[in-house]
Amino acid sequence: MNNNENEENVSNNISLNNPTIDQENSIEQENTSMESVLNIRISELEEQLIQYQDNIRDLKLRNQAEIENIRRRTEIDIEKSHKFALERFAIELLPVIDSLERALEVTNLETTNKENDLLKSMIQGVDLTLKALLDVMYKFGIKVIDKTNIPFDPSIHQAMSVVESDDIAPSHIITVMQKGYMLNGRLLRPAMVTVAKIK
Repeated sequence: MNNNENEENVSNNISLNNPTIDQENSIEQENTSMESVLNIRISELEEQLIQYQDNIRDLKLRNQAEIENIRRRTEIDIEKSHKFALERFAIELLPVIDSLERALEVTNLETTNKENDLLKSMIQGVDLTLKALLDVMYKFGIKVIDKTNIPFDPSIHQAMSVVESDDIAPSHIITVMQKGYMLNGRLLRPAMVTVAKIK
């Protein structure tokens, strides 16, 4: 029996010191399972990294686009402020121009007594002053709205009266009572006009 016991002990020792095939398979499966879990986790992390990189790229592009939009808006605002900085000043000058024009209408140079040189000189001075003022206004982009026999345009004309006319087509300007003005395409004051009536 001693021999049998010895063999059993040896057999048990061998089995303890050397894992069996089942144990090896179990360890391999655990390693494979662990490797699989790690690979899945690595894949998930790589996908998250790609998403974060895409998000960062997207944010960067959006920020660049927003900066470009702000730059464009600022340029447009600056351009508008340059164009229309004179608007209030020009509007304040319009009554001065109107007064000079009325003075010339009342004292028409051709109907003035030729003997009154002082009055003639004053009228010429008013005329030259008006021309100089209008020249300066033209240089800064101010245009006069004073044409007759053109279609009535409510965006630049204000109809003060409507009359029948044989000479002017219906809905066309017969006379301009007060000139209108535009600054770089923006209306400062509409022209006050008489419009031909539709018969």
